[in-house]
Amino acid sequence: MGDFTMFNGLTGYILLASLLFGIGAIGFLTRRNTLILFMCVELMLNAVNLMLVAFSHFRADMAGQVMVLFIYAVAAAEVAVGLAILIALFRHVGSVDVTRFDALRW
Repeated sequence: MGDFTMFNGLTGYILLASLLFGIGAIGFLTRRNTLILFMCVELMLNAVNLMLVAFSHFRADMAGQVMVLFIYAVAAAEVAVGLAILIALFRHVGSVDVTRFDALRW
């Protein structure tokens, strides 16, 4: 077995958070379904939260963990408002495809 000591500690968390953020960003840029877009945004937010908690832990500071709580509160509000708008658009257009949403006024 190889020696994986360089992935111990903060480096592993940074690599994992970067991978999660990259997957979320690629998914957001390539997909057209708005539900998938919401999930990709949430994946990117969770990657940022993982990075904040990791830095907070390794610096022995609680500020990053407190910030994560605020980010979760804002993300919950964003999801609630976004899904309400999505339901209204689905009732009007009949699809959740982003390319079908071409007008903001009905």
